[in-house]
Amino acid sequence: MARSNKPDRRRPGAARPTSSRAAGLATAPGGAASLDDAVRPRSWRELDLHPLADATDARPLFEFAAVPCPDPSGVAFGWGAVSTDGALVATLLAERAGRAVLLHGPLVRIDGATSADPLDLASQLVAAALEHAAALGADTAFTRPQGLDRVWIRFGFIPVPESALPATFAGCPGVGLYGWRGGSALWSFRAGDAESAA
Repeated sequence: MARSNKPDRRRPGAARPTSSRAAGLATAPGGAASLDDAVRPRSWRELDLHPLADATDARPLFEFAAVPCPDPSGVAFGWGAVSTDGALVATLLAERAGRAVLLHGPLVRIDGATSADPLDLASQLVAAALEHAAALGADTAFTRPQGLDRVWIRFGFIPVPESALPATFAGCPGVGLYGWRGGSALWSFRAGDAESAA
């Protein structure tokens, strides 16, 4: 069998070729979308999903759900889903430590503010947040499951021990911990692995 020398073929493990991008576009590692593309608002059903300009906008949903809200000064980014009347009906916030993010949420109002299925809407926010995190250079994400196991598993999150958290996130309130690694589901929990994610 002949070996192909096409420029778009690489040996397994070989570095990706770099390409020049238009000025102003931030290229994310590992073939992730540029930051400009990752933060572009998107429509889904009757909702507008977009990055939050102010993390404090999410506080009412956290308070309503009785879920601890992260300190807004430590929030790296957040996403929200807004209905046609301008109400925030779902949100997700993320803190960052090096190449790792800690996701808070998603939280979805189920009081009839939207006809969207809550789990589907939560999944839309998780997808947007993971794309945003990857564009910022993060390759590891953590979250507290909050009963949304079906959502996390859909994206490849797995239960991980508390020791997997970077020191910056240690002591984060909540029960249980799920983790996600971009590009692979491989984890090793030897000493120092959590620090390597930071």
